[in-house]
Amino acid sequence: MEEKERTILEAMKKAGKPVRPGDIAKTLDLESKEVSTIINSLKKKGMIVSPKRCYYAPSDS
Repeated sequence: MEEKERTILEAMKKAGKPVRPGDIAKTLDLESKEVSTIINSLKKKGMIVSPKRCYYAPSDS
């Protein structure tokens, strides 16, 4: 897993609730578009889930 993927995943875990890519971007001081790209990558790997539209959270597995 890449460094930024790990950082985003950790930020999601700390939030303790489903978050939007823009919220993570603000928290980590990253570009929103970059965060969205990384989230898509994590989603394909099955590491995060989308419980509702535009919100993401770490998967339980």
